[in-house]
Amino acid sequence: MECTERIRCRELGGSSSFHDKLYSEIEEVGWDHLVRLGDDVTFLSFRTLDKSGRVHVVEVRFDDALGCAPTISADIPYLPNIKWSANLRLKDVLVQFEKHLEKLQEFWSILDEIDRSLWIVGPKSPSRASGNRQVNLGNDCTLLVSISAHDPRSLPETKGKSFADNLTCMLEFQLPKAPDIVQTNDEVECGICYAQYLPLGDELEAKRECGIDYRCDNANCSRGFHSICLVEWLRSISTTRQSFDVLFGNCPYCSEAIAVKLNNGKKYF
Repeated sequence: MECTERIRCRELGGSSSFHDKLYSEIEEVGWDHLVRLGDDVTFLSFRTLDKSGRVHVVEVRFDDALGCAPTISADIPYLPNIKWSANLRLKDVLVQFEKHLEKLQEFWSILDEIDRSLWIVGPKSPSRASGNRQVNLGNDCTLLVSISAHDPRSLPETKGKSFADNLTCMLEFQLPKAPDIVQTNDEVECGICYAQYLPLGDELEAKRECGIDYRCDNANCSRGFHSICLVEWLRSISTTRQSFDVLFGNCPYCSEAIAVKLNNGKKYF
């Protein structure tokens, strides 16, 4: 069964030249990369991976004609200046966006290193756009570190040392390591319905059994889902396979292979 967005866009394909052209351009990009399609079909969001396997979602908005320059938004420090002409297509926008991500690899790599090696107390769930980290120094002291996306190594640096080792040398004392903290399901929203909890009746109740109960095994993705949302999404994809009570498909964000067990007794309506 084809995904809902593909069916809806195809049905609109013959209604105007805009919809017809949009459908063909989404085909070029690949329906497996499409995350969301707006009701007016001028707003689209696509999933892409950078060279380090990080998952990014870019939102593209057109006016009422594909010949006009689109506007884009994404969870990144600064947006690229999209070069546009009347003969360019949607895939050209995404190619320019992916090339822009290459410029930010060192910025994110340094932040990943900081997150792994230091005790970060804030922000709690930093976005890809943020270069700020609040580091615990011990004795109720913290240090706010701000990494520039344009020049991530602009801070004083000791040659051959990591950022954490360099910071230790500058401060002249050993920084405390972060305690092992297991993230609870209550802190994550579903990557499909974008809610923390599934509705029970007419209300949203914060109960563990209706929180996130499935997570992608890809360490660079680790996106959380409600299993019932993931099952419904997989059932809408024509390439999904079922063996007994298990659905086999791909993660909606990173396309890593996933397997979800059906639980017919679990219903949230």
